Amino acid sequence: MNINSDKTALKMLTASLVGLAALIVGICAGSVSIALQDTFSIIQAKLFGGTLSSSVDASLVSILWEIRIPRALCAFLIGGALAVSGAVIQAILQNPLASSYTLGVSSGACLGAAVIIITGVGSTALGYILLPLTGFLCGLFTVILVILIASRLDSGFKNHTIILFGMVFSLFVNALLTMISALNKEHMQRLVLWQMGTFSGRRFAHVAVIFGFVVAGVVLMLFRSRELDLMSFGDEEAAAVGVDTRKNKIILLVLASLLTGISVCFTGVIGFVDLVIPHIVRKIFGSTHIIVLPMCLILGGAFMTLCDLLARTLLAPQEIPIGAITALVGAPFFLWVYFKGRT
Repeated sequence: MNINSDKTALKMLTASLVGLAALIVGICAGSVSIALQDTFSIIQAKLFGGTLSSSVDASLVSILWEIRIPRALCAFLIGGALAVSGAVIQAILQNPLASSYTLGVSSGACLGAAVIIITGVGSTALGYILLPLTGFLCGLFTVILVILIASRLDSGFKNHTIILFGMVFSLFVNALLTMISALNKEHMQRLVLWQMGTFSGRRFAHVAVIFGFVVAGVVLMLFRSRELDLMSFGDEEAAAVGVDTRKNKIILLVLASLLTGISVCFTGVIGFVDLVIPHIVRKIFGSTHIIVLPMCLILGGAFMTLCDLLARTLLAPQEIPIGAITALVGAPFFLWVYFKGRT
């Protein structure tokens, strides 16, 4: 699909507007609704020092600026990061059901976070830094370990070998997580919540860190969009036109794992976004990755923002784990993709 075509440009503009609309709805809607006019008034006052109208309640300012906006931005960025990660992994492994969970990245990051939680460090000021840092490093270590084992036992570094070792490692780590939860019942509720994901308590400091990692990761992936296009047709075809498939596969897997790791360590494990959104984007925009990746970022962000809105409003004031909402959509979609591939 030609990026310069009017039809493609119109689709991209529409997707961008959908993403913006989802973000605005995620900010304005909730158990306490905030009018769009008041929302823009509060944002303008905070950013440019304007004067708020006397009709705007002070509590709305606190809800919007300290809770709603950073939470919605985190949801948007995390959703986009997971969708981009899924698109890259599916392309280089040529598997429509592949994702960061296939490689065990999420399980590894969750295990690192669980260790911090049960030691009690996660409840201290130091834990504010150690929890995301440990989760991120463990997630990255997981994929590096999978890559090293797969490359050592399979000199050809074939895709099915990577998937096999990723799944085995993921099952092993999940077993360890189950044991940790069973042996530390006082932390079980927090561990379970972490494994199902939440955006509760996110602040602008989280937004800044996530934004930096996501932008850097997506930009680096865009520089290798041509290689991604070629590798999606198979390693042999890509190698025939001069692509170093082994080198590019390792770099792209690490970048995809970075996006997943930073997502998991700040919000916990959220499944199916990296499976569902790339399929939808390719259905609409085709398979050219210089278009697919930014559209995954936007539509993945929109999807996650709306899912988070449902999570905090369906049973308000009780909050549903965001992973439960995404699974309700993703699990049927997973089955549809699987059985469609068999027909």
